[in-house]
Amino acid sequence: MHRQEVNTVTTEKVFELLRKQRRVEGMVHGQTMPRHDMVETLVQRQHSAELQNFIAQTPSQAIGAILEALAADDAALFWQQVPESRQNEVLWEVSDACREQLVGNREPTFDATQINAFELRGGKLQLIAIESRKNLEGVRPVWIDLINATPSERAYVGTHFGLNLPDPGDMTDLEVSSRFHIEETGDVHLHSNFLLDREGKSRSVPVVFIVHKGVLFSLRNEDLPVFRLQRRRAGTQPGYVSDCSDLLLDLYGADVEYSADSLEDIYATLGKVGRQVLSEAISDREAAAILGDIAEEEDLNGRIRSNILDTQRAIHFLIRCKILSTVQLDDARQILQNIESLNSHTSFLFDKINFLMDATIGFININQNKRVNQLTVFGVVFMPINILAGVGGMSEFSMMTQGVPWPLAFGGFLLAAVLVGGLTYIALKHHEIRQSRRGKPG
Repeated sequence: MHRQEVNTVTTEKVFELLRKQRRVEGMVHGQTMPRHDMVETLVQRQHSAELQNFIAQTPSQAIGAILEALAADDAALFWQQVPESRQNEVLWEVSDACREQLVGNREPTFDATQINAFELRGGKLQLIAIESRKNLEGVRPVWIDLINATPSERAYVGTHFGLNLPDPGDMTDLEVSSRFHIEETGDVHLHSNFLLDREGKSRSVPVVFIVHKGVLFSLRNEDLPVFRLQRRRAGTQPGYVSDCSDLLLDLYGADVEYSADSLEDIYATLGKVGRQVLSEAISDREAAAILGDIAEEEDLNGRIRSNILDTQRAIHFLIRCKILSTVQLDDARQILQNIESLNSHTSFLFDKINFLMDATIGFININQNKRVNQLTVFGVVFMPINILAGVGGMSEFSMMTQGVPWPLAFGGFLLAAVLVGGLTYIALKHHEIRQSRRGKPG
């Protein structure tokens, strides 16, 4: 079913609900009955519940289309049933005339969304907070940053500047070859992953960059330290950026710096783990905790490597696009050199992680061998005792000790068993000491 047919069906359904509500309420209102007010209230609640259930299952875009299609009175009645939590989102979907008819001068705002515009003034980035549609009027930005924007908000901002703004979450399944491309209009599109290492949990956050008519558009669903750092630098240092290409390169460069900081944290963590592993002895519980720490650092190191390789592909794409100036090309090559140095560090860390993991597993095997050795010693010590115990349980032992009081007979037998076990244990320890002395270098 096509989208227009769906909107027609839903609109007809709302017409029917409103028509039914008016007809039933008119019948109830015109009749005289006991508890008339209570019955009328119950009928109103029933119809309101039907409309609210319908609204809860209908997307905001379809609700906006229904409001546009309804007459003024029906639209006002239908609007009353829209929950307050969804009203702002629905207002983005209706025309200005319909919005003024429903809520007067009230405009939709960017409530849960952070949309910031940046203008270049005196060589510095000047922040312009975008809280409503009026804030976009007369703005000549060099950078538009959208965080967690809804489809309606992206559509409005895109229409205002003349482009289509996608959802960054929908771009994660793109092939590598499709993440960086130039549109027929000349717009440059880049879909990259930026590292977020927070509270020991690292993940990659997809970010969409679009260069359109000298303006950089960035779209993401989470706040990132790299972007905060870039805003701070460009807002305090005159001449730090000169155009949108500078901004884009600096964001990628800051991402490489952030990855380098995370690598330093890995070095520090592995150094602490290494001192534990190379100690004289570690318990199985300590070894399990060490293996958990090593696994976390291995995951972070792999994520950093994937992140900087993605950045490397993006920089190579920008160089091939020939949209960078001579100075910007030098900056891009410097970023590539930094990435190459980080690649060698990640390779070294992978080797160190494998060494520490093998060493930890080796200590676990040593602890297991010690337990097996202890069981072997106990088995050898108790073997002659078991033989004596078998002899003591025979009837011949009773015959041999006939006439001897049983406490004395069995006491002597027990003493002999202890003596044999002790001598066996001493012989085993003496043998182990001799073997260990032979194993030491002369």
